[in-house]
Amino acid sequence: MFQLTPIVKNILIINAVLLGIESFLNIQLGTIFGVHSIYSDQFYIFQFVTYMWLHGGFWHLLSNMFAVLIFGPMLERIWGSKRFLTFYLITGIGAGLLYGVADTISKGSVKEDTIEFTSNPNPDDFYIFIHNYGKDLNIVELTDFADTYFDNSSNSNYEANAVSIVNGIYDRQMRGLMIGASGAVFGVLLAFAMLFPNTELMLLFPPIPIKAKYLVFFYGAYELYSEINRAGGDNVAHFTHLSGMLIAFLILKYWQRQRGNFY
Repeated sequence: MFQLTPIVKNILIINAVLLGIESFLNIQLGTIFGVHSIYSDQFYIFQFVTYMWLHGGFWHLLSNMFAVLIFGPMLERIWGSKRFLTFYLITGIGAGLLYGVADTISKGSVKEDTIEFTSNPNPDDFYIFIHNYGKDLNIVELTDFADTYFDNSSNSNYEANAVSIVNGIYDRQMRGLMIGASGAVFGVLLAFAMLFPNTELMLLFPPIPIKAKYLVFFYGAYELYSEINRAGGDNVAHFTHLSGMLIAFLILKYWQRQRGNFY
């Protein structure tokens, strides 16, 4: 039976209650409190704090809160409630901020290329644009249109359609938002692995034991691979997960240097 600690219990309750409010009232709190692109008129600085308390559905909530439930209590008992809460907030907020920086750089390129294309539409740049930024759409259909656009480059209707498609992709990119406690959760995972590296955990699938340090290493390697080789339609914020782990590592090393140990 799980022995809940105060902060872990409150984290679970807050996240569950907010999802319950969204479901019961049929509202999307993420449209206000999730992290939007800095280029969006819906962006506010407080979103780097609020995003980590919201989830896109039951399974998203369950996966994150299950990890908090399993690994959080031992960290809170070792550190105390105040330090654990500080760690959880810093990793979550910090992961959100690093995501915001990376997202701004990435979407800055989209904005630049959109402005450049709409000021001088042509088939070559259209083809490059859709393959850079339209992978989560029907790329086969877009490529077919690009081929026809090549054959009708002087046709103003095709040019207008190409501009419309590019603007649509840009709008779609800017509408994206990030929610979820994953940055803080991956920070918790890394902290557990650093403090209790040889603790054996039982996997669910397959049901085999594995040491905490290896489990977290494989998690990190998977997130890095997934971010570098991002597939079309993959909306998981892998960079945020890695950011949470990085910030957790830096915090623990700082605490170790300050006190001669991790806690």
